[in-house]
Amino acid sequence: MYCAILHHPPPQSSHLNLLTSNFSPQTSHLKLLTSNFSPPLSLSARDQAVLWHPYTQHATAAPPLGVVRAEGAWLHTEAHGPVLDAVSSWWVNLHGHAHPVIAERVARQLRELEHVLFAGFTHEPAVALAERLLPRLPGGQARAFYSDNGSTAVEVALKMAIQFHHNHHRPHRRRVVVLEGSYHGDTFGAMAVSERNLFTRPFWPLLFDVTTIPVPRPGREAASLAALRAALTPAAGAPDHDVAAFICEPLVLGTAGMLTYSPHALHELLTLCQRRGVISIADEVFTGFGRTGKLFASDHLPFGGATPDIFCLSKGLTGGTMALGLTTCTAQIYDAFLSADRTRAFFHGHSFTANPVACAAALASLELLLEPDCQARIAAIEAAHKATVPALAAHPAVADVRHLGTVLAVELAGDGPTSYFHALRDTLYQTALDRGVLLRPLGNVVYALPPYCVTAGELAQIYDALLAQADAAYALAQGTAAPLTHSHISEF
Repeated sequence: MYCAILHHPPPQSSHLNLLTSNFSPQTSHLKLLTSNFSPPLSLSARDQAVLWHPYTQHATAAPPLGVVRAEGAWLHTEAHGPVLDAVSSWWVNLHGHAHPVIAERVARQLRELEHVLFAGFTHEPAVALAERLLPRLPGGQARAFYSDNGSTAVEVALKMAIQFHHNHHRPHRRRVVVLEGSYHGDTFGAMAVSERNLFTRPFWPLLFDVTTIPVPRPGREAASLAALRAALTPAAGAPDHDVAAFICEPLVLGTAGMLTYSPHALHELLTLCQRRGVISIADEVFTGFGRTGKLFASDHLPFGGATPDIFCLSKGLTGGTMALGLTTCTAQIYDAFLSADRTRAFFHGHSFTANPVACAAALASLELLLEPDCQARIAAIEAAHKATVPALAAHPAVADVRHLGTVLAVELAGDGPTSYFHALRDTLYQTALDRGVLLRPLGNVVYALPPYCVTAGELAQIYDALLAQADAAYALAQGTAAPLTHSHISEF
């Protein structure tokens, strides 16, 4: 039952007469009112009084840009004009902002069921999403566990893998193997399996130990495989190794600078894990839902070969509309938790597990993604990226160009190693923004990852901005331009 809305009675006519009689243009009262009038504060100014932004050093960062609305690939800001969202708003947006199909589905779901606890209850959007998504994942995925975001999807996966071995009376298997430069999230388990860097340094003493192996980049495949083999070899005198799981970002390490490696190299690592009884976890939070040219990055693996046991999904899961996390697993993993002994259950959950509105958004996004028109647009972006690689690679400031699917990354040469804190970062960001394009550098690596609704003309504008960033890097290297001391950028 809706709450009653209280209506205040209108003022009596005598009050109205008194009020209006005092507002003659000739009165000093009006002059006093107008002289004290000040325009409303901007979104940016109001923000600075109350908010704390992610990955931002507020002592040096410029004010944030206020966004008043968005449509398609464009963000409409209150003071900077339209900005082309060439990074899909942190890699989440698939079909463009304010997509009418997703918006209508969300509105309909809000009128039917906004939320219900997911312990002992279920609902149509959660069931339907799992029914439609599981068969499209590689490797015989059988069960779906909902959470809130990418970090929590990873936390769920880690706990599933470790408890799987515990339930099979192998409690010594609790070590996790990770790739150098990995990023899996900002909660504690996710931080533990991510690269130890300046972002996590205050928490290092609290993070569990992991074994790190090289990324199997071209020329390093053998070293990566050898390191994994060593990690899965029992210590002297021990009957078994202590590794519970291997977690990776399949084919593309996002925050490491869009580093890519081959499906064959990943296949070798997964095959070894399978032979040694190690759970393999594919963190497809970033790479899922078409980013690599296929529905999932793991779809690039050789047919019939080893596939991940667990998948972590988020970001594009709802088309970028709202937060939702999903962890899927094989029947073998799920069955290890079934028992008359209730202590073998998976004791994990969130207040907003399987939120019906988020699941409805994800269903609508998945339907749009699977349409032939969307698949054709993904292929067109991939082809356009490929066509522009030679021009980028020929630029004297460019050290490397990496391309896979809709991901296009350019590593720019500069003083010092590739790093989030590279001196080029702020200049590169502002250079693109001055051209009306949002391109958030990963230090000295700039990348384009547009929503699938992007047009050929908008892609051309993105490529022009990338080349302008390369020009800016070259000018700085030649000493003909000064680096910016600050900008709107934060660390990611």
